[in-house]
Amino acid sequence: MAVLVLAGLVLAGVVVFTIESRRLDQEIAAEVDQEFAELGEFDRASDRPFASVEAMIRLFLERNVPDDDELLLGWWDDDVSAQSVGDLPLSRAELRDVVRPLLDDNGTARVDSPAGELQVAVQTIEQGDQTGALVVVTNLDRARDGLHDTMRTYAIVALLVLLLVTAAAFWLSGRLLAPLRTLRETADDITETDLSQRLPVTGNDDITALTRTFNGMLDRLEAAFVGQRQFLDDAGHELKTPLTVLRGHLELLDPDNPDDVAETRLLLLDEIDRMARLVGDLILLAKSDRPDFLRPRQVDVGALTADVVAKARGLGDREWIVDAVADAEVEADEQRLTQALLQLADNAVKHTAPGDPVAIGSATTGADVRIWVRDTGPGVPAADRQLIFERFGRSAVPPGDEGFGLGLSIVGAIVRAHGGTVAVEDARPGARFVLTLPRVTKLEDEWPAS
Repeated sequence: MAVLVLAGLVLAGVVVFTIESRRLDQEIAAEVDQEFAELGEFDRASDRPFASVEAMIRLFLERNVPDDDELLLGWWDDDVSAQSVGDLPLSRAELRDVVRPLLDDNGTARVDSPAGELQVAVQTIEQGDQTGALVVVTNLDRARDGLHDTMRTYAIVALLVLLLVTAAAFWLSGRLLAPLRTLRETADDITETDLSQRLPVTGNDDITALTRTFNGMLDRLEAAFVGQRQFLDDAGHELKTPLTVLRGHLELLDPDNPDDVAETRLLLLDEIDRMARLVGDLILLAKSDRPDFLRPRQVDVGALTADVVAKARGLGDREWIVDAVADAEVEADEQRLTQALLQLADNAVKHTAPGDPVAIGSATTGADVRIWVRDTGPGVPAADRQLIFERFGRSAVPPGDEGFGLGLSIVGAIVRAHGGTVAVEDARPGARFVLTLPRVTKLEDEWPAS
């Protein structure tokens, strides 16, 4: 900022000096022309002709008062023979050398002298057979004293302005960059075990927007790390049980007893199947955050509802009911939605008895589509309605349920991937799990499939 201001001030000073110098040169030229014009008027205004050139020039010098930076000289007999009041800046010999070449064409020349740069202008005069000249010597340095004083004043003012602007820019840049320094310091203090620090949000500018973005990034990172730690803890706990069972039975196995070996083999295969199912569910949940998790296309909600009911009949001996069928289409992954609805249907089977009604239905509400699974079981307590959609989160577990608490979290992940929501409502009796999906799913750019 200081360099830019300095460059601007210097450029302005150069432009002003150039313009004023040219204007001053024009004024000097006009003053010289005025002296020559007054000499002509003086000659024409005389009542009778002058006796000689010398008499004319002497009388003109007596009656004319030159400016402070001017000196009027009379030239005749090939020499400087008279002058107005003032000091002669050059010797007569030097003046003769300067004036002589200018007499033929009434020229102008500039020379250096101890008093400064001089401008010598000549106007010849003819009186009878005599020839003389009026010489106007202008001290250019003295004429420019006013301009030099002005430029010195400008330089002082420009320096003060530069100092003020630099100080203001330093203070302002310090305030503007303070959030960035805080951002850097906060980033330095953040570790993988402590993501709780946040930046203070003040103002309404681009840096404030960057601060909000950074805080939002920290929120997502903290949530991801907390979820990862909880996920690893829960997964480790769930995997520990079948491993303990495997180890215990292998330690008690009697290799010499064929019946014991066969029984233990079946038991271990069952535990391995449970572990494989757990790992498969965990992999599915991990993939749910990827943009290529879904393969969306236009899906007929009514046909999807009827298809899910047909497939759900094989889950258990229940009274399967179709509550309603929506006449609409939704942009979705049909296989993923079928997987989520069958998971809800299987959950309803676990919490009901043979012959109990389980209903599946769909309807449209504005720009959304609602698909639900309703059962007549004990329902879900209000305190557990968020817990059951978390990984390994479970409410009341019916007898014989060997699940891991991942089914409803998979349902939630599928619905969120579609840009929708899932919730539990009271069905009186029982519970109704409702999937709310937008008709047009907003998806991120797909990743290359792996």
